[in-house]
Amino acid sequence: MANLVPPFTVDTAIAKVRLAEDGWNSRDPRRVSLVYSEDTQWRNRAEIVTGREEVVAFLTRKWARELNYRLIKELWAFTGARIAVRFAYEWHDDSGNWFRSYGNENWEFNEQGLMFRRFACINDLPITSDDRRFFWPLGRRPDDHPGLSDFGL
Repeated sequence: MANLVPPFTVDTAIAKVRLAEDGWNSRDPRRVSLVYSEDTQWRNRAEIVTGREEVVAFLTRKWARELNYRLIKELWAFTGARIAVRFAYEWHDDSGNWFRSYGNENWEFNEQGLMFRRFACINDLPITSDDRRFFWPLGRRPDDHPGLSDFGL
């Protein structure tokens, strides 16, 4: 695979999205933070995050609250140094209440392929455990597991 730096092609954009999904499914804040520039800027829901250390703190809080987190991302559009994705993830809180969170992200990358801007809009839908669709073992989603479009999400 070619270097995953801008300007993106359809193949490199899809690969970049999958790498992001794989990283987030690791639920390892330090590992995930390394794909962002040192001065990265995020808007995640109503929270502003600046810099890698704030990314690590944010993700540590997130995955302490969002248990059994499983995420699927899908490329929506791309141009030059920007990628737009849509995603869904399932998780439960410490009381066992399940949710499916839906959203969109807009990403912008520097010349080294590090993300320096991330804007995320997310909505949480309460679901029952019977409504769950993401059942792979925690970690990377298997290549043969359905994606968002396959589920009609």
